[in-house]
Amino acid sequence: MDTRTEEAGPSGLASALVAAGALTCDWLPSFKAVPRELFVPDRIWPGIPDGTRQNPLVDRAKDPVAWFEKVYSDIPLTTQWDDGQHSGDGLGTTPSSSSSQPRMVFSMLADLDVADGHRVLEIGTGTGWNAGLLSHRLGGGSVVSVEYDGAVAGEAETRLRAAGLHPLVVVGDGRRGFGESAPYDHVIATCSIGTVPPAWVEQTRTGGIIVAPWGTEYGGEAIARLVVGDDGTASGRFTRSSAFMRLRQQRPDRAPHAAYLKGQEWPADGARSSTALSPAEVGGWVEQFAIGLQVPGAFWTVERYDDGAYTLWTYGTDRRSWASADYEPGASEFEVVQSGPRKLWDETEAAHRWWQKQGQPGFDRFGLTVDSDGERVWLDSPENPVPAVN
Repeated sequence: MDTRTEEAGPSGLASALVAAGALTCDWLPSFKAVPRELFVPDRIWPGIPDGTRQNPLVDRAKDPVAWFEKVYSDIPLTTQWDDGQHSGDGLGTTPSSSSSQPRMVFSMLADLDVADGHRVLEIGTGTGWNAGLLSHRLGGGSVVSVEYDGAVAGEAETRLRAAGLHPLVVVGDGRRGFGESAPYDHVIATCSIGTVPPAWVEQTRTGGIIVAPWGTEYGGEAIARLVVGDDGTASGRFTRSSAFMRLRQQRPDRAPHAAYLKGQEWPADGARSSTALSPAEVGGWVEQFAIGLQVPGAFWTVERYDDGAYTLWTYGTDRRSWASADYEPGASEFEVVQSGPRKLWDETEAAHRWWQKQGQPGFDRFGLTVDSDGERVWLDSPENPVPAVN
C-alpha cells in the first residue's frame, strides 16, 4: 500500500489517514492542534510502514524540505539508536526510540476508546507526540507518561511544554506503571512486550482497556486490546499487525551463532534431513507469530548469499539446540541440519502445519488472556488456547 501523502504537510497526511480509516473525526481536532513536526527532532532516520528497516539520515539543517516531507509521511521515524550510545550520520545497530507511524498511532488511539473524564497511563513517552495528542483530547492532568530513558523524557517534556501541553512525564521502569496516580481508565504502550507486566492490569480499573503491541520471541507482533475484568484478569483480541521497539527490560538476551556450533564447522554434529516446507513459507509476520506461540524459547536469523539463496538458522534459548534450513530459488526440497536436545526445524514444521490446519488465521482471530496463572494466547475463543508443539 502506498503510504505517501499527495501533498506534503498536515493536511495531506490527515487526508491519507482519514482515507485509511485510522484518523476519525473525534481525533481530528487533536491532530490539527498537536502537529507532528513539533515532536520530531532535527535528525531522523525515516523508516518504512512496517517499521523493520531504516533509511539514511535526514537532517533538517541540511535539507529542511526533505525533513518536512518525511515528518508528514505515514512512516515511522527513528530518533535514537543504541540507547543513545550511537553517534554520527550512519545507521546504528538497534533503534531505541522513534516517532511511530501516524497510521498506527491513531489506530491504537481508536482501540483505546477514550472519552472525556478518562485517565490514561502511557508507557513509552518517546518524542512526546502521543502523550501530546492524549493531553489535548483529555487534558494534561488526565495523562501520565512513563519513559525509561531520562534524556528522551527530558526532550519530550520540553517539546510538550513548548506546545502548551502538560501531561505528567515520569522517568521510570515502564513495567511498574505509575501507582501513585492509579487507577487508570486506560493503559497504552508505545513499545512492544512479550509479557504483560502485572502492574498494568493492577493499575487499570474494572472495565478499563489496555492496548499494547505483543509479540513472540521467535517473531511476529500484533496489537493486543485487553479489557480488565472485576476478577483482576485482562482479556481480548489482537486488532492488527504491528512492529514496535521492545520494552528495554524485556529485550531478549540472545547467544551468538558461535555459541551453538562451539567452534566446529557446519554441519558440526548435526543430523541431516530434507523438507518440502520452504524456509520462505515460515517468514511471514503472522506465520512467525503462530510459530512463536507454539515454539517458545526459539529465535532465528538469516544468512544470505549472492544468488538469492539463504540459510535460515533457528536457535534455542537453551544455547544447545539449533537448526539450519537452506533455501534455494526454484527448489522443491530443502536441506535441513538439526542439533541439540530440541529438533527445532521439526517443531517449526509442526507449528506451521497447525496454522495451516486452522485455515491460516490472521492476527484478528487470535486473542490474549492474562490472569493469576500467567498469560495464554488463544484462537477464536479463550477456551481454545494455542497449543505448544510436543
